[in-house]
Amino acid sequence: MSDKIVTLVTGGNRGMGLEISRELLQKGQQVIIGSRNIDKGKDALNTLSKEGLTADLVQLDVTNHDSVIAAAKTIQDKYGYLSILINNAGAVFDFRQDPSGVEIERLRKDFEINYFGLIDVTQQMMPLLQQRESAKIINISSMMGSKTEALNPNSEVYRAVAVGYQSAKAAANMYTVQLAKEMKNKGMNITVNAVDPGMVATEFGGATPEQAKQMGAKPINEGVSRTIELATGNNTETATFSNVNGTVGW
Repeated sequence: MSDKIVTLVTGGNRGMGLEISRELLQKGQQVIIGSRNIDKGKDALNTLSKEGLTADLVQLDVTNHDSVIAAAKTIQDKYGYLSILINNAGAVFDFRQDPSGVEIERLRKDFEINYFGLIDVTQQMMPLLQQRESAKIINISSMMGSKTEALNPNSEVYRAVAVGYQSAKAAANMYTVQLAKEMKNKGMNITVNAVDPGMVATEFGGATPEQAKQMGAKPINEGVSRTIELATGNNTETATFSNVNGTVGW
């Protein structure tokens, strides 16, 4: 396995996570699907198997520290390293709630999965990433976390209101920047970048893929394309926030 690219995709059992896993498998990577629900993870493996693709599976609830530690140990015992970590798991709990009255518990849930969970997974997987001469961390963020675009009347997210989710993504963006700077300052060849997939036709936010399409969501293969590009390219860029159109304002 020492020459194999081993990639962990959190929330890899459905939606964008499953599509990312599918496309990276097609490109020859060994993909580990992190799934909070192990049965749903097995369903994903079965789906991929019918397509002639073989992925691995690990139980991983990014909001449960014990689960994160156990997942890291499982990967350590089986592979001994990670080449790429894709922090894809995410959710929104406060969509369309006014900032002046949004429930605090919803805000906490937004941060638990989109910020604290991302950091916990990254920290626990870091020793595995450090086993490689070079490695990548790709954080699936959102233009909804961009303060630049939130203030831009011509932006597609200008009218979006999900302050907890947006704040958590903005915080994750800052973590991306600071972790990238740390890796560079310590001479570690680990790139850290954030990706905006845009509005994608999945079940994210409680809508069906068809409903999402009617609202202008892009096909799922387009939504993951920038992530696939970063995960398979020889890029050395770090501390970036980008989508298929180029740089996204922080």
